[in-house]
Amino acid sequence: MQQNVRNIAIIAHVDHGKTTIVDKMLYAGNLFRENQATSDLMLDNNELERERGITILSKNVSINYKGTKINIIDTPGHSDFGGEVERVLNMADGCLLLVDAFEGPMPQTRFVLQKALQIGLKPIVVVNKVDKPNCTPDLAQDKVFDLMFNLGATEEQLDFVTIFGSAKQGWMSTDWKKPTDNVLPLLDAILENIPAPEIVEGPTQMLITSLEYSSFVGRIAVGRVHRGSVKAGQDVLLMHHTDEGVVSKKVRVKELYTFEGMGKKKVEEVFSGDICAMTGIDGFEIGDTISDIEAAEAMPRITVDEPTMSMLFTINDSPFFGKDGKFVTSRQIQDRLTKELEKDVALRVVKDETSDGKWLVFGRGVLHLSILVETMRREGYELQVGQPQVIIKEIDGQKCEPIEQMTINCPEEYSSKMIDMVTRRKGEMVSMDSQGDRIHMEFKIPSRGIIGLRTNVLTASAGEAIMAHQFLGYEPWKGDIVRRSNGSIIAMEGGTAFAYALDKLQDRGKFFIFPQDEVYAGQVVGEHAKDKDLTVNVTKSKKLTNMRSKSSDEKAALIPPKVFSLEEALEYIKEDEYVEVTPHNLRMRKIILDELERKRVHRAAGIEDEDED
Repeated sequence: MQQNVRNIAIIAHVDHGKTTIVDKMLYAGNLFRENQATSDLMLDNNELERERGITILSKNVSINYKGTKINIIDTPGHSDFGGEVERVLNMADGCLLLVDAFEGPMPQTRFVLQKALQIGLKPIVVVNKVDKPNCTPDLAQDKVFDLMFNLGATEEQLDFVTIFGSAKQGWMSTDWKKPTDNVLPLLDAILENIPAPEIVEGPTQMLITSLEYSSFVGRIAVGRVHRGSVKAGQDVLLMHHTDEGVVSKKVRVKELYTFEGMGKKKVEEVFSGDICAMTGIDGFEIGDTISDIEAAEAMPRITVDEPTMSMLFTINDSPFFGKDGKFVTSRQIQDRLTKELEKDVALRVVKDETSDGKWLVFGRGVLHLSILVETMRREGYELQVGQPQVIIKEIDGQKCEPIEQMTINCPEEYSSKMIDMVTRRKGEMVSMDSQGDRIHMEFKIPSRGIIGLRTNVLTASAGEAIMAHQFLGYEPWKGDIVRRSNGSIIAMEGGTAFAYALDKLQDRGKFFIFPQDEVYAGQVVGEHAKDKDLTVNVTKSKKLTNMRSKSSDEKAALIPPKVFSLEEALEYIKEDEYVEVTPHNLRMRKIILDELERKRVHRAAGIEDEDED
């Protein structure tokens, strides 16, 4: 027996059009009235997702087409959110692999596709953006075949169907030279090629692969029923994997929902093969099994790749502590990090036992960790974070570090600059191809070398370069990398920064603060033109006298300061600096604020002293 259902995950590199194509499928499923006002990128409903134009959280929606229910799982394209992808792929029977007709498969496409092929999902390839000038849809299709072959796809998986089209223009076709006026060829391909889930008879069994939260009913478990059926009001066993073994407890399913369009529909029973959400189950975690009481059997736990980067989180202890945020204590930050662990399977948090109010947070990359910091900041938290550090492992007695595969696509005239920049950071070139007037380069580079590289690449290429990277594995330590050669300009004392003082100091470097900003002693207010740190007084005001002269009355002509985003600030700071994060401000500061104390520590460590001013 088979359910009249199709479960598909949509996977692609970031910015190849996943969320846009889901929008068009929702329209094709007649979810909206003719006159209903709708927005673009309907699934990117999180404020951060809309601002950045990326998908961060996977989401479930469904449409009805020709009497068949199609459950669609939208997944993130960034490898930093790979934990989201790895756990939701278990719910699908097939996948739509979306590639850009111009760029072809990118490094992060490889990552998600590898996971999907290992699970045994049947792919349908969608070559999107065929309306782009100079695009090569047929070549993109060939590259996908080569990639799948290299990833060890089965013959059945390699015999995939390809659909061409432009999600933005709202059409899909089996031949890119013959555009249609709708996306129905894609929906037909899903019905024909993606297998329907089989109804597996037997006692209840379901794996929790996702969770949602409602302020009315609390935590909601989401997953696919693997065997049997689940009924509302049924008593079941919640089975949790621990290091000692499987722990079980009896719980009752209060209410059951299936995904209907953009929302949920309350039902009495859900059969195997369908995706459902259930309330009333307390204390569950992602990866737990819902099992029949009479035949207790736990499903294998979801395995997620290890984190590759760590960052120190600490309570805010700057002179401006508590001025801006609602949640500032170590207990509040601890509770928030614990709450995040419940829904992010790729995150790890270790409390520092030596001092109160410090946590080491492990994640997949700077973006993964910075999204957590940005979310906390918007919720009203105040905290400080240290420089991102890669996780070092010892393999066969040798010190090893994470290595990434990185591609840079840029105009030909900038290619030598890119190669120079990457090799300085211990990168090795693997291949180099010309694509029209652009050069496509592939490198192997330590994860440490990628921190702060994107900004430099975009600056050096006048914003034309496209850079993407993907974790490969661990290799022996490549040696020291200099991330930043310039020193910091540090405020000598607290107070209000004056344009008069900033104007007189402009030849010393670039500033990060505006006139009239409040600063404190030890705050990093700029970048020194030389390699040592420089301590300056930015709160010095002009002394007024009765004497007037043309030279002294000239207006201060200030160069606009550099304003950092959170990721840029995290990538910019040195080891002895923190980023202070509050709901309305981002400040960089020295860990030791007092200048004399800093000098004492530097002397003890054998580091040259700061410049005087």
